Amino acid sequence: MIKESELILNSDGSIYHLQLKPGEVAKTIITVGDPDRVDNITSHFDSISVNKRNREFKTVTGLLGNKRLTVIATGIGTDNIDIVFNELDALFNIDFNTRTIKDNLISLDFIRIGTSGSINPKIPVNSIVVSQSAVGLDGLLNFYDAEKMRCLELESAFKDQTDIPNSYAVQCSAKLLSKFESIGTKGITITADGFYGPQSRNLRLDYKYNLVEMTKDFSFEGTEITNLEMETAGIYGLAKMLGHNAISLNAILASRCNGEFSNKPSEVINHLIMKTLELI
Repeated sequence: MIKESELILNSDGSIYHLQLKPGEVAKTIITVGDPDRVDNITSHFDSISVNKRNREFKTVTGLLGNKRLTVIATGIGTDNIDIVFNELDALFNIDFNTRTIKDNLISLDFIRIGTSGSINPKIPVNSIVVSQSAVGLDGLLNFYDAEKMRCLELESAFKDQTDIPNSYAVQCSAKLLSKFESIGTKGITITADGFYGPQSRNLRLDYKYNLVEMTKDFSFEGTEITNLEMETAGIYGLAKMLGHNAISLNAILASRCNGEFSNKPSEVINHLIMKTLELI
């Protein structure tokens, strides 16, 4: 039996942070960082059955045609991904009455619609990147027994070619990659644990690693590093450990190589939303 301090339930039977109950989430889940982006996506739904929010975690479940979908805002960073993925998995695979893991586990599909900055001159502003794999600089998977889920060859190549220590690497779901790869350029995504110093941005504080310079020549099995963001590696790692599928789709709003930022960010994001919903 899972202790009350580990599986925390609210007085109404909902799970602690997300405040959701079993049955309120679909098996296909779109994740976004910004709570306002949830409504941008669900405005295309034909009907809505669940609409809940606690803190930055906004969840809407409804129907797109005959397809039941959930869209959830995770907030920013892999620390939030740790909360969201563990609690969503619990809604399907833990019996809240007996506090025991179910015998028949359910596999979910996670599709991240996110924003990102390119660190590859070949990836222009306003383009789309599909994260074939992700290198995490955030350290989340170091707190889990995740050795079998990690792409150790990519980790080794990244360390050898960049001299950046303590990274982990995970590949996306092959099933979802085959479904969504036509949306944009496939590449390797770096997941950082901050927006400024961890992504080599300099306002008044100097950063330690220049990720753009250190990764510009990196290649693994013919695939280059394309972009930099804050969630994908954590999503891929937790999804694999829990037996789920995950893919990260990135709207490129900034070019770190050229110092440019999109002059039409909403248009780029909405284009990615529509292409994603069409493929779903």
